[in-house]
Amino acid sequence: MNLETKTMENALVVAVLEPRIDAAVAIQFKDKVREATAAPSERVVMDLSRVDFLDSSGLGAVVAAMKLLGNDRKLELAGLTPAVAKVFRLTRMDSVFVIHTSLESAFTPGSNAA
Repeated sequence: MNLETKTMENALVVAVLEPRIDAAVAIQFKDKVREATAAPSERVVMDLSRVDFLDSSGLGAVVAAMKLLGNDRKLELAGLTPAVAKVFRLTRMDSVFVIHTSLESAFTPGSNAA
């Protein structure tokens, strides 16, 4: 499971560099996100633009990542591919997360989430 982190405008960006988040990698994903978000940052934006497939275990891993940040840190999602966006819509998790159409839109003042 490969993740890349960088800081943009006082936010931690965690880019998932894998095409799938599924049962085979869910535990490793959670561990890597825990490591990647260890540095303090009030806002965390997860770039999912390279993820083409997300199953229920993957969705659970993303939710677990949100929970491990705690109440004082917010996890936002960006760049969901159509298949991944559909999973969030069908499970109504799109009402739980702030979802941006792209990573760039997450940092554009006044832009609306998807």
